[in-house]
Amino acid sequence: MTKKKVKVRVKKRKLKIGRILLCLLVFVLIGVFFYFIRKLPIKNIYIIGNNIVPESDILDLSGIKNYPSFIDTSSSKIIKNIKTNEYIKDVKVEKKIWGKIYIYIEEEKILCSYNDKILLGDSTLVDNTYNIYSYPTLISDITELFDKFVNKFSKVDSKILFQISEIEYTPNEVDNERFSLMMDDGNLVYITLNKITKINKYNSIYSSMEGKKGIVYLDSGDYVEIKGNE
Repeated sequence: MTKKKVKVRVKKRKLKIGRILLCLLVFVLIGVFFYFIRKLPIKNIYIIGNNIVPESDILDLSGIKNYPSFIDTSSSKIIKNIKTNEYIKDVKVEKKIWGKIYIYIEEEKILCSYNDKILLGDSTLVDNTYNIYSYPTLISDITELFDKFVNKFSKVDSKILFQISEIEYTPNEVDNERFSLMMDDGNLVYITLNKITKINKYNSIYSSMEGKKGIVYLDSGDYVEIKGNE
């Protein structure tokens, strides 16, 4: 009995060129789409919270003045760039839909003008780059009290600092941390560093003076010596 030879037919697979080309086209279109999305520029930049540093300066520092790619823009890099300005304490950046970037600025607190510089709340003395003249001038040498002066005066409300024209170191036999504050309204205030927060109630004290001028003693006794009518 002889065995029959069985022929095995091998089917040749035909390459489906059309399907391959379609897949390639889809991949190319996806790639082009994502490339296009990645290159979309920033549409709007919003700067919020700055009072001293102009928006133009912040925009220059940010590195996104020319509205580059929204996706490629690094929030951390924007923050790092802007914080090189000594007047800026902190920066927060938010990237929102439709290419919007929000830059939130927190500036250093300005305490006074001192030795032709601006004294900031972080103890830094900086150039008066922005022509700031609405803050008080410290006319005395406070080298020995510098750190404590900064620490205490940082607790004074900014709106009250606006109302002080001059700060002078005037120690006496009772307290060697005593200062006199010449107010814009013509009143004189004596106060010590340890009691400095009392000056935050100055507007209430002034109201009780009924338009009269005088000397306000907040260093001891908390009383007002009226000098006469305005």
